[in-house]
Amino acid sequence: MAQTMGKNLDCAVHSFTRPLDALAALKKVNAGVVVTDYFMPQINGLEFTRRAAAIAPQAVFVLITGHNLDSVEDELTQLAQLKGRLQKPFGWRRLAEEVLRVWPGSDTPQVRAGPARA
Repeated sequence: MAQTMGKNLDCAVHSFTRPLDALAALKKVNAGVVVTDYFMPQINGLEFTRRAAAIAPQAVFVLITGHNLDSVEDELTQLAQLKGRLQKPFGWRRLAEEVLRVWPGSDTPQVRAGPARA
């Protein structure tokens, strides 16, 4: 999905399979929106968001999950940086719409036209 997003949005897209690697990389990239899953190896999406927000305070976050998160709803609402949530399954276009919806500032990326959108 990250590859498709990178081909279809006119902004840099970085993808990581381990949250601690992503946290280390946040120091080097100027993230606008960070998309994270709730269930991940090493730490969950809430802890990742807390740590990442301290590293990249300008970023906003979208949490994705395939699970019911009612048991952590209070924690979710307390994360001011968490601006969006998506329930799996979804396609790249729905994810792109959510990323663009929550994008901070006025320099919102555009969806590229052409064959890459297929």
